[in-house]
Amino acid sequence: MKINLLSIFFLLTVHFSVFGQLKLYGENYRPQFHFTPDRNWMNDPNGLVYFNGQYHLFYQYNPYANIWGHMSWGHAVSKDLIHWKQLPVALYEENGIMIFSGSAVADVNNTSGFGSKKDPPLVAIYTGSTDTLQTQNLAFSTDNGLQWKKYNANPVLNENKKDFRDPNVFWYAPDKKWIMSLSYPVTHQIAFYDSDNLRDWKKLSVFGPAGDTTAVWECPDLMQVPVLGQPGAYKWVLLTSQNAGMQYFVGEFDGKKFINENPINSILKPDFGTDYYAAIAYHSTPLGKPVSIGWVNNWNYANEIPTYPWKGATALPRILQLKKINNVWQLIQTPVAAVQNLRKQPVVYVNKKISKSTEQLGFKGNVWEAEFVMQPALNGETGIQLAVGNGLGLTISYNPFNKQVTIDRSNTPDYFSAAFADRPTSTATVRLINNELKWHIFFDKSIVEVFINNGEQVFTVQIFPTEENNAINLFSTGEGAVFKRITFWPIKSIW
Repeated sequence: MKINLLSIFFLLTVHFSVFGQLKLYGENYRPQFHFTPDRNWMNDPNGLVYFNGQYHLFYQYNPYANIWGHMSWGHAVSKDLIHWKQLPVALYEENGIMIFSGSAVADVNNTSGFGSKKDPPLVAIYTGSTDTLQTQNLAFSTDNGLQWKKYNANPVLNENKKDFRDPNVFWYAPDKKWIMSLSYPVTHQIAFYDSDNLRDWKKLSVFGPAGDTTAVWECPDLMQVPVLGQPGAYKWVLLTSQNAGMQYFVGEFDGKKFINENPINSILKPDFGTDYYAAIAYHSTPLGKPVSIGWVNNWNYANEIPTYPWKGATALPRILQLKKINNVWQLIQTPVAAVQNLRKQPVVYVNKKISKSTEQLGFKGNVWEAEFVMQPALNGETGIQLAVGNGLGLTISYNPFNKQVTIDRSNTPDYFSAAFADRPTSTATVRLINNELKWHIFFDKSIVEVFINNGEQVFTVQIFPTEENNAINLFSTGEGAVFKRITFWPIKSIW
């Protein structure tokens, strides 16, 4: 037999390339249906824009290492917000100026002059950051976001401040102009600016301080959000992020200033977990509602989490709506329906009665979605434990005395970070509806997202169990708890 060395080399190259790709997305803790870059560090989502049938996700990215640094913009695209294709880095750090967070818009009327009405540009608005100065800058693309050019007259906004960042821009149709939200982090304020062309900006007003002022304010996003069950009704929602958590305000915006309808000290949280930050939204989508994406991590231990060769992930995209509950506007968040296309054959349990006991289910796994409809015990905690094994597990429970759901990860591995160990629990006050509680849970290797009562409250937490810690327990310390229906769906990998 004649041996073709070139053919053998080709086959070996293909073999190792495929093997390497499979291995790359099969590491310990690697999420299988949450977006992660193939390698290296990511943090805040940036530039969420829907254009020409694609959702663009930009994100803070270190092209060179698996820790924070050399901030640039990574780039991925999707047609359904679930399956993502990673693209080359869009904007690199240059000349000592890092590319910090920002937004992107489809300039369909070519107000910027960077394209044409026939071929409108995508325009990115980002903070250029050094150790002593932060300014706002532009870049643009005329080929659907594949290649980007920085504006040669940058910066477009400079107030000679060290902390002045995270521009979020949208088109305000009533006045036919662009609006920018921008953070003054240290003074806990959000400034608003307007522009006709994205290049020349005028300051309009400042909102804050209000709500949570315990840490710097970052990553603002002002948007119209529909009222659930009231077609044509909207309110304005302003998101901000504070070091390791987020808050939102609800009110009105008249094109110049935001009027908060919350009491000034009221703190409303979009997520009660330890690991949800810097969420911003696609303002305009085919779904007809804004869709937010947050970063799954926590600045107190972000560089220490034990994942390699990547760090950081995005939470599941969430459809945003509002509902008034007990006379307070509440953000209702639900995962996009496209995630249901990943479901495998369901495993169902009905009428599981638990009284002062713990029962392990037959279903096991560490990549799944589940819905729990339960009637909790009236005199003790009721809940579930996941990632169970070797005496370890994450506990999600409801306490009828304080009417709170608690996620407790104190019995999960925390060896890698004292700061992680210092934040073992998360709590939120919830309501029973007809004496029932509904949990919609997603477990993806190292990410747990819990949507309570159809998105009235949400938790996002990280855990790092071993692969064999994959059992699930039901438990109650009281009497008469009933899990009326439990449905598990194993989930297909998006990779």
